[in-house]
Amino acid sequence: MDTLNKNHIQLLDLIDANVAFVTDLANAGCITWQQREHIFNINEPCDRNRKLLKLLICRSVADFNKFINILAKEQPHLVPLLLPTNGGE
Repeated sequence: MDTLNKNHIQLLDLIDANVAFVTDLANAGCITWQQREHIFNINEPCDRNRKLLKLLICRSVADFNKFINILAKEQPHLVPLLLPTNGGE
């Protein structure tokens, strides 16, 4: 979770919080369906990413691990930013 905080600025610009990705997060239980809907009511991609990251920081370590697994499938180029041994801070 600490790496999520440390690489927050980079992730704001890089995550693609598209419908499929955020729906996968809700299906996995990383975020609630209500949170998913809230994210999609935000128009600006950077603001959408900011809200998503804020929600993930408040979730459990297990939810963070689910997020990493989904990110690895959907946007694998971002995973190294979240793994300290692989390039994250």
